Amino acid sequence: MKRSPDHPKKKPTKTRARPVHYVLSTHWDREWYQPFQVYRQRLVHLLDRTIDDIEAGKLKGPFTTDGQSIVLDDYLEVRPERRAQVERLAREGRLKIGPWFVMPDEWLVSGEAIIRNLQLGRRIAQAYGGKPSDAGFVCDTFGHIGQLPQILSGFGIKAGFLWRGLEPRPHAHFWWEGSDGTRLLCYRFGRTGYCDFSYDVRRCHQQDVRFESERARRDLLAHLAKEAQRTALPPVLVFDGADHMEYEEEYYRMLFAAKPGADFPYEVRHSTLDAYLAELLPFADSVKDVVKGELRERGVLPLVEDQQWLIPGVLSSRVWIKQQNARCQALLCHWAEPVGAMASLLAGAQSPAGSLEVAWRWLLMNHPHDSICGCSVDEVHEDMKYRFAQCRQIAECTVTDGLRKLAAAVEGEPGAKEIRVLVANPLTRDYDATTELTLQLPAEWQCFQEHFGFEPKPGFRLYAADGKEVPYQRLAQDMNRAKVRIWPAKFAQSYKTNDITVALPLRIPALGYTVLTVREGEMAPKDDISWPHQWPTRHPAAPGFATSERSLDNGIIAVTVESSGSVTLADRRNGEVYRRLLTFEDIADIGDGWYHGQAVNDQAFVSTACASDVALVADGPQLARLRVRTVMRVPVEFRFDRMVRSEQLTELVIDSHLTLRKGSDRLEVSTTVQNTVRDHRLRVLLPTGARTDVCLADGAFDVVERKIGLPTDNHVGREMAVETHPHQTWSAVADRRRGLAVVTTGLLEAAARDLPERPLALTLFRATRRTVFTDGQPQGQLAGELTFNYWIVPVQGPIDPVGLGEDGVLLGAGLRDVQMTAIDCRLHRQASGLPPQASFLRVQGKVLVTSVREVGDRLEVRLYNPGNRSELSVLDFRGRPRSASRPDSVQPVDFTGRAIGRAQAVRDGRHRTRVRPKEIVTLRFDRGSTGA
Repeated sequence: MKRSPDHPKKKPTKTRARPVHYVLSTHWDREWYQPFQVYRQRLVHLLDRTIDDIEAGKLKGPFTTDGQSIVLDDYLEVRPERRAQVERLAREGRLKIGPWFVMPDEWLVSGEAIIRNLQLGRRIAQAYGGKPSDAGFVCDTFGHIGQLPQILSGFGIKAGFLWRGLEPRPHAHFWWEGSDGTRLLCYRFGRTGYCDFSYDVRRCHQQDVRFESERARRDLLAHLAKEAQRTALPPVLVFDGADHMEYEEEYYRMLFAAKPGADFPYEVRHSTLDAYLAELLPFADSVKDVVKGELRERGVLPLVEDQQWLIPGVLSSRVWIKQQNARCQALLCHWAEPVGAMASLLAGAQSPAGSLEVAWRWLLMNHPHDSICGCSVDEVHEDMKYRFAQCRQIAECTVTDGLRKLAAAVEGEPGAKEIRVLVANPLTRDYDATTELTLQLPAEWQCFQEHFGFEPKPGFRLYAADGKEVPYQRLAQDMNRAKVRIWPAKFAQSYKTNDITVALPLRIPALGYTVLTVREGEMAPKDDISWPHQWPTRHPAAPGFATSERSLDNGIIAVTVESSGSVTLADRRNGEVYRRLLTFEDIADIGDGWYHGQAVNDQAFVSTACASDVALVADGPQLARLRVRTVMRVPVEFRFDRMVRSEQLTELVIDSHLTLRKGSDRLEVSTTVQNTVRDHRLRVLLPTGARTDVCLADGAFDVVERKIGLPTDNHVGREMAVETHPHQTWSAVADRRRGLAVVTTGLLEAAARDLPERPLALTLFRATRRTVFTDGQPQGQLAGELTFNYWIVPVQGPIDPVGLGEDGVLLGAGLRDVQMTAIDCRLHRQASGLPPQASFLRVQGKVLVTSVREVGDRLEVRLYNPGNRSELSVLDFRGRPRSASRPDSVQPVDFTGRAIGRAQAVRDGRHRTRVRPKEIVTLRFDRGSTGA
């Protein structure tokens, strides 16, 4: 139609190009299917090329270091000549570093370790001259703890980028509401997660496919359309960072050769996650989707739609790794750091902060998810042993040195025939319980004899801090043991001791110490015909707790060992009885480090009808102990040629020591297994008899309630849900009348089984042969002696998360002592005048303390409220010695150390703070002034 002047020709509408942020990275598992040094050779080649191409202008923007800083440290150990260049690129923003030191598994490490990981990662990024990334990048972690939004927000991190543990949402963006209510904007990667661009466009899974421009352009347009459809917000994210992969120049050139237009409605820029967030966050209010709590959704959709896998079996693979890690975390957080602060502030010792930073670095190098998960090749996990050892040695030295400084500073000096024993308490509440100590008596001290001299017994008396004699129960002795004393300007000195283990009642102030004095026993009168010898030193051995050859009763709980080796426990407080505790279950495991593999042709063996031997090891007024040796006959291995358990049976010997202490409401168990069997899982079963549909378990700064039972549609999912769940130190099942909790250290997998008796099932270990990309390796079978420590706690009424959390600390950290002669005190003394008993810090209220340490010239305390109600907490410094300083002011800070609000005065040596439900609070106290 011919247009009239009244209808001018319309100009074509220009389509606005959507901004596309292309982020170049590589997901760098530091060790996995190859050991660290092999991977590092690949890393050096990747970074050499990447840095050269940045400098040459081939790359138009920055390289992102996978959310980790350790990759640059590893690189510069080999390429130290490039440090200045790396620092310049970091300052210019062309290397985007952090925020992590390493990308950890969140379930297998403590909440405190997660915070230290982020702190170290950010410090390293700053040391290189860069600004740490504020993108919460957790692309490949096997699910996510409910407190991660609060932790990331506490570092000023603006958003999360994740994949596993969450099935696809209606849109890529959602709000993640953490356990405490903190909301964090999150981006959920697409079908193949952080590898999506590499799959869709670079076809990384098709090794024979080479770059072809037309096909690559079609793939790119399809990928961009898919990503654009996943979000209504303007910016689109393209993440090029698959596992251990360098970028491909042809695809990169194609991406940036494309110009915005009708057939390419995108404007691509080489970017970072932080720049993407800067453009995204102004539109955050339009995101309506909300996800709450921990993220542990299994993979349900078909692989063509999504490929996320939760991978829950890592909780129990290579259990020694979890045990060593728990030991190191307890050493650092509950001993080395607080003792270092106490020794510095009370005894004039130098701060150990530098040494402890080194220890933390060694430990955190074992926290990458493929390392701590136990799902790598044998060589990787062998390397981990050395790192754990370095951390442990530094922490042990710090603790011993600090306690010696404190003991040496106590007023007075031990006599010629005396030993000073300082015993310390890691809890921020008073300790009052029966304690076991091994006293190292000089070998030259005299002994007494029973009857006709069958066995010499060193005689000694124990005196408390108030000078009163303390009765003790003699448990064991180990004579003529070698020791060494270190002199700063002399050769080391060897000497001998007689080591006597005793049980005694002990009271220790909160996060403090008490001093015992050990004196040699009295000599017999000189007119005794057998002189010289010691006069016997004994205390009443009755009444004990043994009520028969197989039962114990301390008036609170009673335990009886049945003929099968299982235990019947009676709670004297409410009359509830628990039967068949300590029943062991052994089934096949045809899986690997990632998954417990349950075979179709399985046979579940239980110890219900096994032969058991019972021995009474100790009985007295302080504690009693039974030894139960159970022998199970189970298949020697799994026959993979026929996919059945072997018909050949072998003995699996399970040796458990059961301890009942005076005044205690728990049964302490130490189980040692001589593992001669392959391809199996061993659990201990604890029927609770509780009428409930939920189980409670602690987590990182959290207590989580989970529904008992598997989903009804479990049979239709791609990845089946499992009955096991993670915990840090305890799980509990209880109703208003009865229930049980199991408290553990380094055993991170439990289950509340959907059976009428609601049994708790604690996984002791899984032994597997499969490792990734190999024909199988031996070390995952865990052959040899394995030992597990756990407590069984009957529950009355509501579950007490604070009490169980403190039980977990006590089981994992224990008490510590040092023993000093007058010579030792002179060697280690740097101050004097401390009283024989003192508290450094007492914390009242229903909160748990995770960290007490020196940070610069301040004392930092971190605590959290595990409950669902706001709690008032009181931090009390009045138990410090009168000569010691007490804080005058306190400053709340975030996890970076930035002040939150105003500093507050500390009045009368106490500070009160209100802690919201599930809130993590960090406080920094000044050194203050000396008490009156």
